[in-house]
Amino acid sequence: MAVSAPALREALAAIVGGDCLVSDPALLAALAVDGVTPRWAARPGSVEEVSRLLALASAEGLHVIPRGSGSSLDCGMPPARVDLLLDCGRLSAILEHSPEDMVATVQAGLSLAALGAALGRHRQRFPVDPVGGASRSIGGVLATSATGPLRFRHGGGRDLLLGLRFVQADGTSTWGGSKVVKSVTGYDVPKLLVGSFGTLGVIVEATIRLHAMPPASGAWLLSFASHASAAAFVAGVLDSTLQPERMVVLNGPALKAAARPQARAAVAISVGSSAEAVESQGGDLRRLGAGLGATVSAIPDDFWLELGAVLAGPVRLRLAGEPSKLCFWLAEMEHLAGEASVSVSALGEAGSGAVRAALGRAALDGGWLLRAVASLREGLSAEGGYLVVERAPREVKDEVDVWGPISPDSLEIMKRIKRQFDPSGILSPGRFVGGL
Repeated sequence: MAVSAPALREALAAIVGGDCLVSDPALLAALAVDGVTPRWAARPGSVEEVSRLLALASAEGLHVIPRGSGSSLDCGMPPARVDLLLDCGRLSAILEHSPEDMVATVQAGLSLAALGAALGRHRQRFPVDPVGGASRSIGGVLATSATGPLRFRHGGGRDLLLGLRFVQADGTSTWGGSKVVKSVTGYDVPKLLVGSFGTLGVIVEATIRLHAMPPASGAWLLSFASHASAAAFVAGVLDSTLQPERMVVLNGPALKAAARPQARAAVAISVGSSAEAVESQGGDLRRLGAGLGATVSAIPDDFWLELGAVLAGPVRLRLAGEPSKLCFWLAEMEHLAGEASVSVSALGEAGSGAVRAALGRAALDGGWLLRAVASLREGLSAEGGYLVVERAPREVKDEVDVWGPISPDSLEIMKRIKRQFDPSGILSPGRFVGGL
């Protein structure tokens, strides 16, 4: 027999406390996911409370969407309903930090900014820097596999993750990582949870590998007259012995959004090492750029924090293809947008080949966005690439699969994993790839 709404509210409040359960319609409306208002929002303060919430949700068939900072909740297909928004913001402690071993265990709700401030006192860092993401939570960064320019040198979340604790849909708390070869599910849990968008479990703790902050650093912006020249510079760096930490390609509108001098394209690049190495590599980079007609200027450390402005807009796309064709896809996106007078501010991460682009409101007119997504996906699929619509109004999501096509074999594997981790299908149902 189904439990009444008042009884469910009382049961939820008994777990987290009345002050940490949101049931006021006006407050809940501000927490809507793609226009769908949750029935309740809970803010657990411990792993035990997360477990009890999920056990209750599983027993009552409540649809649950985990939330970190909320910065990526607009990524995914619209939910059919949201019974419980599970906000992990109170789980924000650094549980353990071993400066000697360069390892830390943190709760999932801890922000990158707070972690960075604590580690900075020991001249250490967690080198994951999603664009505009200092306020993002560790759990959210891992759940969405968010990366940034530092991935060029240090890899992504999977590379820096030693282990994690997550709570399964039935409320079972599970650890997976360096101290166990396989979890009770038989899978390599950390690799599965990273990038699963909350569909397999709720990440509550993570043990992460830290890196020492470099003793010196330098960063430069090399502005070019064409995408071809920028591409030649990137290729030259990749083919050299130079070891930059970051290398990002920006188009003209992105430079404007970042308040930088205008150019057809530019490459922002940074080096972190000894003072002598920074000076030497900086000279080599400037000479390489000058040989391709670049205008070179130094950029401050906070430039990387300003990149969030580049991706502001009602529509955001993320695409990835062959890293060597990064500048080609930047130019192709500009070409498609230019034909319809659509503004596009884009940046590409050299090394990974990932391109992110913010499109102006004109992209929503006359079905242009749907046609552009289809065209880009067709070209990317030929080289094993993909395109994700990371942000778009609800009416667009009702017309296009934001994740794109997936092979039947791959989808069957994902369905099998989903059934094992979340047999009742209560975690972010229908929001992920293939409707999972």
